Amino acid sequence: MAPVASPPIESERYPLSGDVVLRALPIAAYICDLAGVITNANAEVFSLWGRTPRLNDPADRWSGAVELRSAFDDAVIDPSQCCVAVALRTGEPQQDELVIVRADGSRLAVLAQVSLLHEPSGATSGVLVALSDISERKQAEIAKAHLGAIVASSDDAIIGKTLEGRIVSWNVGAERLFGYTPAEAVGQPVTMIIPKDRHDEERDILSKLVRGERVDHYETIRVTKHGELRDISLTSSPIRDSSGRIVGASKIARDITSRKRNEEQLRALHDELRQADRAKNDFLATLAHELRNPLAPLRSLVYLLERTTDPQKDLPGALSMMDRQLSQLIRLIDDLMDVSRISKNKFELRKEPIDLATVVATAVESSRPILAANRHTFTVELPSVPIRLDADGARLTQAIGNVLNNAAKYTEAAGDVALRVWEEGGHAIVTVTDTGIGVPLEMIDQIFEMFVQVAAGDVRQQGGLGVGLHLARRLAEMHGGTLTATSAGPGQGSTFRFSIPLAPATGTGARPVAAAASIQATVRKRV
Repeated sequence: MAPVASPPIESERYPLSGDVVLRALPIAAYICDLAGVITNANAEVFSLWGRTPRLNDPADRWSGAVELRSAFDDAVIDPSQCCVAVALRTGEPQQDELVIVRADGSRLAVLAQVSLLHEPSGATSGVLVALSDISERKQAEIAKAHLGAIVASSDDAIIGKTLEGRIVSWNVGAERLFGYTPAEAVGQPVTMIIPKDRHDEERDILSKLVRGERVDHYETIRVTKHGELRDISLTSSPIRDSSGRIVGASKIARDITSRKRNEEQLRALHDELRQADRAKNDFLATLAHELRNPLAPLRSLVYLLERTTDPQKDLPGALSMMDRQLSQLIRLIDDLMDVSRISKNKFELRKEPIDLATVVATAVESSRPILAANRHTFTVELPSVPIRLDADGARLTQAIGNVLNNAAKYTEAAGDVALRVWEEGGHAIVTVTDTGIGVPLEMIDQIFEMFVQVAAGDVRQQGGLGVGLHLARRLAEMHGGTLTATSAGPGQGSTFRFSIPLAPATGTGARPVAAAASIQATVRKRV
């Protein structure tokens, strides 16, 4: 039987010693001689290079890769400056992280470890180069670096903590939000940023994290180093080790204080708009009713006059009634026009030196009909000396008259209404007090708003649009003064207080005008 031809012995191609070494290595490796020429290589290195260079060929020196780059800055490495050449030149082992560019253009990150080979005599004969693929590790490092950069630059607070709630990491966002530096925060319990009344909340969150649950966008409150409370949105996730065991937790806290404030403002604005819409609807209904009240009798009167048999007899009474109803219409329209002009800043005061007694007397005279119609006991108290103002008498009369009319309307028949005047701290004080329906405490400020009226059942028989008090306050403010209200509550009556700056002292010793004397005659008298 003819002997079977044996395959070529590998040692004919590679030195036996190098072949044995290379086959024993579990990683890609090759050998270079003193000139850097590749003399031997294992199959793993060919796969890693993506090509099979010719051995012992000076065209392939130092490395079989198409190109070498630095793993740190991706700069191209001159082959004569690679770690293999440096090891042969210096006689010292070398280690470097490189990027191998393969024949197809793909890239691999490798760790090159260069060891010196020696002859039995001790002379250096070449180098053994071992290449470890570290692409996954480098990608992980890059991802970790990117994640670290994101964490460091994030505006959100990103905090790592143990399952016992102790802080282990603290980014710049956490420092900005809570005021603690990393040195102050790391190692401390996370409850340092949690209000005491919310510690149970943290225990509940930790128990969920231990069970592997995630807490998403939980809105809560945290406290800063300086004691400020912040609204935050919190997301917490469990951290697992390589075996899947939960070893800690991460939390991301976003400051939503501004958002919550904006939401509250939007809710308040929405409520105001709804109230304004209701007030508008109420106003339109009231306006229709108030206009109809005088128009209906006027229309009836015209109808009767057209059919009367004795016009001369009925005409005086008809004219008197028409005058009253038209005066009511004019008052309603005047109030609306005044409010409109004030809101558009087209309202001007015509100020001049006046005696407050004159203003009060005129206001009382304009309110006599409604006071008399409701059979109220009306009293006036004036000081014995004149109070001088620099004011628009007609507009101040209008403001005081509106408050008097309001008191008359909202006081049950045969009630008490009192007006007092005195001087206090450089201001003239005018108060109107009634025994009427009073004002709920929550509505004390609202009653001066447009179209707002206190529900009063059958008490409010005289009607109105809900603009009188608003107009009175605006007129007082235009005079540099104020108009406020107080009440002990429903059924307890009300007091409205004007405060108007006095006129600068002139030293003329002005005396009260006749109007003051005429009004004094009505003090503590039933109208």
